Amino acid sequence: MSANLHNPQALAAQLADAAPLHPAAPLRLAATAPARLLVLFGADWDGRLLPPLSRSGRYRFHEHGFDLFSFPSNARLMWFDMQRFVDGLVKRYAGRIDGVFSSNEQFGALAAAWVAQRLGLPGTDPVALLRAQHKYEARLRLREFAPQLCPRFELIPYTITQADAARLRYPLFVKPVKATFSVLARRCDTPDELIAHLRFRRWEKHIIKRLIEPHNQAMRRYPQFTVDSRHLVVEEIVDGRQVNVDAFVHKGAFHVLGMADELMYPGTMAFMRFASPSRLGLATQARIREASELVLRGFGLDHGFFNLEFFVRDDGSLQLIEVNPRLAAQLAQVHEWVSGIETYELGFAMALGRALPTARPPSHGAAASFVWRRFDGGACPRMPGVDDLVWLAREFPQARLELYPKSGNSLRRDIKWLGSHRYAVLNMPGDDEADLRARYERVCRRFNWPAPW
Repeated sequence: MSANLHNPQALAAQLADAAPLHPAAPLRLAATAPARLLVLFGADWDGRLLPPLSRSGRYRFHEHGFDLFSFPSNARLMWFDMQRFVDGLVKRYAGRIDGVFSSNEQFGALAAAWVAQRLGLPGTDPVALLRAQHKYEARLRLREFAPQLCPRFELIPYTITQADAARLRYPLFVKPVKATFSVLARRCDTPDELIAHLRFRRWEKHIIKRLIEPHNQAMRRYPQFTVDSRHLVVEEIVDGRQVNVDAFVHKGAFHVLGMADELMYPGTMAFMRFASPSRLGLATQARIREASELVLRGFGLDHGFFNLEFFVRDDGSLQLIEVNPRLAAQLAQVHEWVSGIETYELGFAMALGRALPTARPPSHGAAASFVWRRFDGGACPRMPGVDDLVWLAREFPQARLELYPKSGNSLRRDIKWLGSHRYAVLNMPGDDEADLRARYERVCRRFNWPAPW
């Protein structure tokens, strides 16, 4: 069952009528007020939404984890142990929380699934989640039940030899089997280019090891997984329009939360903006919804939020880029503005085993998440000052700006690992696409930033 993106009333009816595919194990439902929610690895996009929800008196949040992309918080990566982290949370919160929630891909989704399973709370199956997060295991699974969505792929180690690199088919796209924010994902046109891309300094090797070790700790608990996370996947190059789908499954029923076009900086594979509603035709959107449901059911992902990305090729065929077992938090407000669904309220209701909120009429006809980047390794442009931020809050009170200035080794690592440096993201709604573009260009003029629509 798929939900209509542009009909909140129909979606609300589906939320009310959703029935489970099979009997579920008994779950302890939230019975306290306020609801006690464990929030794991919340970061920038959660940070402005949780405080007002907490002040509402309906929720009491217990937050744990760290921000992987800001210092000194991310220093905890050097000694982080997933098993010890989960064990500590289970011991501390047994009988003291009503639900677990995370929008974090790297560590949060897995930790939340483990904690929920051990405490008998609603959550995603950790085995299904691990399979979806492991790019090679995910491709193997996808090839079994939906080969039409699966590109050609192959597994390689980080320490690939020149001879092994030479036997691969070029051009190719390489990506780690476990990563986040497209770290180290890149097109390579020659063996030498691939070898150079995978050449790291000692400190970089250590960071990579620490990033993937929690995932390896989890996989070692399940004998069905035999390939650890210290590998990469190489795939054939697939061209076409990219689309982002945020969906959720509740009591066996599949729903689309929102669909957004992914627009790239010209000549690159770097996101320039995520625009909603999608401009793809309705028939194509319907096929994407069907493919999304097929993927989630094929992976056994049967609870909570999920984020999927597809290529729509010139001939109309679809290829799955990846599926992430969590909400794309950067787009949560974008979906709210265009679909009328209070995204975090929806996520909390699923985490608590409660009835889902009713959709409201959309407040805007268009919205986007705009991304500013530099590709040359140069310093960030002028960051907005206090006067600029006051102006933005006055002129566009619903807009949300996040800044990511970097310099030195941190900036150089972004260029190597990501191919660009993302220095700002702005989420903004508009009455329609023309109004949205006019607002965006006003912000660019004020900040003296480029406006690559």
